[in-house]
Amino acid sequence: MHQLFPLCLLVAAAVASPANYQMSALGDDMIFYINHVANTTWKAGRNFQPQELNRVKSLLGVNMEKNRVYNRKHLKYQEVWVSDDLPKEFDPRKKWPKCQSLSEVRDQSTCGSCWAFGSVEAMTDRICIAGGGAVHISAEDMNSCCDSCGMGCNGGYPAAAWDWYVKTGVVTGGQYGSKQGCLPYSLAHCDHHVKGKYQPCGPVVPTPKCTKQCEAGYSKSYNADKQFGSTSYGVRGVDQIAQELVSNGPVTAAFDVFEDFLSYKTGVYKHVTGQYLGGHAIKIIGYGVENGQDYWLVTNSWNEDWGDKGYFKIAKGSDECSIEDMVVTGKPKL
Repeated sequence: MHQLFPLCLLVAAAVASPANYQMSALGDDMIFYINHVANTTWKAGRNFQPQELNRVKSLLGVNMEKNRVYNRKHLKYQEVWVSDDLPKEFDPRKKWPKCQSLSEVRDQSTCGSCWAFGSVEAMTDRICIAGGGAVHISAEDMNSCCDSCGMGCNGGYPAAAWDWYVKTGVVTGGQYGSKQGCLPYSLAHCDHHVKGKYQPCGPVVPTPKCTKQCEAGYSKSYNADKQFGSTSYGVRGVDQIAQELVSNGPVTAAFDVFEDFLSYKTGVYKHVTGQYLGGHAIKIIGYGVENGQDYWLVTNSWNEDWGDKGYFKIAKGSDECSIEDMVVTGKPKL
């Protein structure tokens, strides 16, 4: 029976396009279709069990339409001068090897705080790149204390997070249990995946309370520990985004998530099949070419067991899933 299932599925999928063949979200039939029927640039695999779909949807903390409205009202776009010798491929971990945060994959846990993570991760990298040393900007502080950014674990606005960094400042803080900085993340890493090394993820939790007080034993007060940005701005255009990465480091972006993305394993992701689930914020760190397909290199916040060791590649140059539509970043005040 195990041998007959894929064969029967192949026949059914071959005669039925995704438009008229309703595959089950996170199901084996969708994974099989992507890997063996669809002519695509990536491979799928088992990351979540089908019954986890509603929980996974709650991790997608960006309402794309509301974010577009917010950006139109508040985000100022900066014109980026593009060099004639802009490299075809770029990996910041090679250009700035001393900045270890560029190789770090965080975990938002059971909370829709992707908007905070995609923002503080890029802020952290840019402080190091600009010569400000190895500090971790706190996702806890951003998620719990920025009232103007949104609703904490129920979603928020990346552009508002960068504005808050400039106007109010954000304290330091590493991942759960790290004892790094003023306010490390209070929610534990959890096993978002079928097989991982952490405790199983439970239902989405309420937003942790904003304490405005550093962990016991930390050397600075909450206010004294604040790190500030000097500017925040949006970036438009493929080459301008690429140049921004090369010149100043990672950026925050949001994109549309469909059911097939949840099963991503390797390759350059393009939406193939499945229904729309919501918006997700991430950190774009670089770009490149794989088998002739341009891609953005992206750090996710579902820990290093998801996807390609916590990273994914997504098609570059065609605004795949609106990945190039809402790029926001800024510079630190050192």
